[in-house]
Amino acid sequence: MTFEDVLTTWLVKQRWFAGKGRTVHDLAVVADTEITGGDPGLRHLLVTVSHGATSDCYQLFIGQRERLPARLRHASIGSDSRWQFYDALHDPDLTRILLDAIVTDRAVGALRFRRLTEADLAWADRPGLDSLVLTGEQSNTSLVFGEWAIFKAFRRVAPGPNPDLEVAAALAALGSTHVAEPYGWIETRMDGASTVLAILSRYLRAASDGWSLAATSVRDLYAAVDTDVSGTNAAEAGGDFAGEAERLGVATAQVHADLAAAFGTSEHDPEAIRDLAEQMFRRFDLASADVPELARYADLAGAAFSKLAKLTEPVQAQRVHGDYHLGQVMRTQTGWVVLDFEGEPASPLAQRRARSSPLRDVAGMLRSFDYAAKHQLITHRDRASLGAVASDWARRNSRAFCAGYAEAGGPDPASHEVLLRALLIDKAVYEVRYEARNRPNWLSIPLESLAEM
Repeated sequence: MTFEDVLTTWLVKQRWFAGKGRTVHDLAVVADTEITGGDPGLRHLLVTVSHGATSDCYQLFIGQRERLPARLRHASIGSDSRWQFYDALHDPDLTRILLDAIVTDRAVGALRFRRLTEADLAWADRPGLDSLVLTGEQSNTSLVFGEWAIFKAFRRVAPGPNPDLEVAAALAALGSTHVAEPYGWIETRMDGASTVLAILSRYLRAASDGWSLAATSVRDLYAAVDTDVSGTNAAEAGGDFAGEAERLGVATAQVHADLAAAFGTSEHDPEAIRDLAEQMFRRFDLASADVPELARYADLAGAAFSKLAKLTEPVQAQRVHGDYHLGQVMRTQTGWVVLDFEGEPASPLAQRRARSSPLRDVAGMLRSFDYAAKHQLITHRDRASLGAVASDWARRNSRAFCAGYAEAGGPDPASHEVLLRALLIDKAVYEVRYEARNRPNWLSIPLESLAEM
């Protein structure tokens, strides 16, 4: 078995591999940089994976040891006659080398380790600053260095600017308190264009992600109903989330204002709006072909998209987050911080950097409230009786979020009902297709939401 065969067998099993369900026709190593030799050694690979007419490029940090210690066996890739190969991002001995290279602004072969000149990295000299890989991420791999920094390696890479670094650096330069400022990054050149491979940013100590906080609120609410608290609703639950939802709406509007200041604004004229509606129709047709159950909502979607196409007033457009949900926000001791400005990873780079209505992010967060309320019902013994309670929680927090967003200067969702409704349905259609492919047992969430609409 060749090294490429070993990589292919391992790669297709990784959570962040985007080609699930597609046949891998070929894997080729297109760049191989030795960052450090010896035992352990560290190599950086760029590999292209062909799926017939299409291909993707992935980056791999490969560690090699003659003997793999027990603590690294879960990261094993394979072996040859001498070396044991493994995912080096799980090895603190090797990730420290990456950190030191960023701190010292080094170049290694085709790799460039960059440090922001204003970044304070005095903490990086601390002894015993081991890294730890975070779990739960789907598209990339992130690890933390103590309580100081987070290192995010993009698994699937493409030539050109990286929106996550581009946006975070621009907003940090404006003094935004709603982003984790970057310290540095790793880059190379692909097809003649500078390409960001990884970003080192400030780690948010003692922070909780929005999804976990919302899920706790929902659990408290269900527990209250479970103990037969008469007439329990979301407003009366001990873990009411509405206050945080409103503050998140305020933070979102402030981030949108900073995005507009940093990257400018424009307008979608009626022709561009009609094009947007046509794209929504096409996405619905494609999703319906994959998931026949969606066809019953054709009239609902058609009416919403047709109303959107008839709008005559221009719609404000600007840079947005693009993949906005509760898992992309963190509650710190001082407020909400927004993460991961790279947009929807499956979308082309130009699309992720394009201007859009800020209500697209609003729709994403409202759909996330719906998910937070309903995902716990999938296996709940009282699913039928708790459905109305879940919907009440989602509505209450959606209203609070929208109120905070409008109060802080964002486009009032109540004044843009046609656009917001179309965006919500389009997002739910995307979710139907995603769940059918990746989490079939969650498919009921977006389908039931469409039924409620």
